[in-house]
Amino acid sequence: MEKLRVGILGGTGMVGQRFVSLLENHPWFEVVTIAASPRSAGKTYEEAVGSRWKMKSPIPEKVKKIVVKNVNDVSEVSEGVDFVFSAVDMTKEEIKAIEEAYAKTETPVVSNNSAHRWTPDVPMVIPELNPEHLDVIEFQKKRLGTNRGFIVVKPNCSIQSYVPALHPLRKFKPTVVVATTYQAISGAGKNFDDWPEMVDNVIPYIGGEEEKSEQEPLRIWGRIEDGKIVKAEKPVITTQCIRVPVTDGHMAAVFVSFENKPQKEEIINAWNEFEGLPQKLALPNAPKQFIKYFEEDNRPQTRFDRDYENGMGVTLGRLREDFVYDYKFIGLSHNTVRGAAGGALLIAELLKAQGYITKK
Repeated sequence: MEKLRVGILGGTGMVGQRFVSLLENHPWFEVVTIAASPRSAGKTYEEAVGSRWKMKSPIPEKVKKIVVKNVNDVSEVSEGVDFVFSAVDMTKEEIKAIEEAYAKTETPVVSNNSAHRWTPDVPMVIPELNPEHLDVIEFQKKRLGTNRGFIVVKPNCSIQSYVPALHPLRKFKPTVVVATTYQAISGAGKNFDDWPEMVDNVIPYIGGEEEKSEQEPLRIWGRIEDGKIVKAEKPVITTQCIRVPVTDGHMAAVFVSFENKPQKEEIINAWNEFEGLPQKLALPNAPKQFIKYFEEDNRPQTRFDRDYENGMGVTLGRLREDFVYDYKFIGLSHNTVRGAAGGALLIAELLKAQGYITKK
């Protein structure tokens, strides 16, 4: 099978590097173009990244010598690719404008950025949970005046540790969710070498994160009306988001109450049996089992469990009844794999499988 040609916008940053790393031996996609800021343009990828390469595996040989293009040269970058991943580091308004500009060149954009998460006709997708939201793309294309160009975004990394756990429980009608997330430093695009003040430290604030964590799940659970996604009204979600001194992996401590309170065994069965469209389609990066529940009291643990299913699965544990809410539990997901580049890659695989992304 001839591979689709991929461009990465913002390919030199941490999420861009993760895209490069995950796409190294992809069966469907091949990185042919990398674009970044004007200061990186004209250098080889290896030169542009230099000592800032943050992945555990080395830079893939195939991309080392790719000459980085200026991400602002939209027509030149989009010319030789079938679609692009976006991980650009710009202001929200700049990101909105540049992603639309790429879409208008008939180049689908799968974005890791937050800029378009609330654009009414742009689907924000966790492929196992709300693949039906891709139906709104046809309305978006009419607005943009395109035949094959569009934008799809993935949600914030923080919600991936608990929203997949709540999704199979929606049949019991959750009414209130209280979540505290303990978020890794890679979520800020950093490691301990360039953020030494995080060693032996916890910061009880991450700008904008709590609002995203409270509102984005409601959009995931929303519905399409008149060509727009309308967010769900329930459950009520309140969160606190805390930066903790771990490299990768966002953990969540969750309390939840239901309209129809289930038995503990019903919850665990719902988790273990849950299967989404990526599993049914056997997409290349789909975890075989999306959700895994640990019976042990001391799991999941960040260091041992963040790489479950190559970082694409979600691990849960410590489900027990509560005397204020109905239940409480712990969730964990890999924030730069499932929560960022890997989640976007799975969206692209779903888009290809469903015919939204094709050869130009």
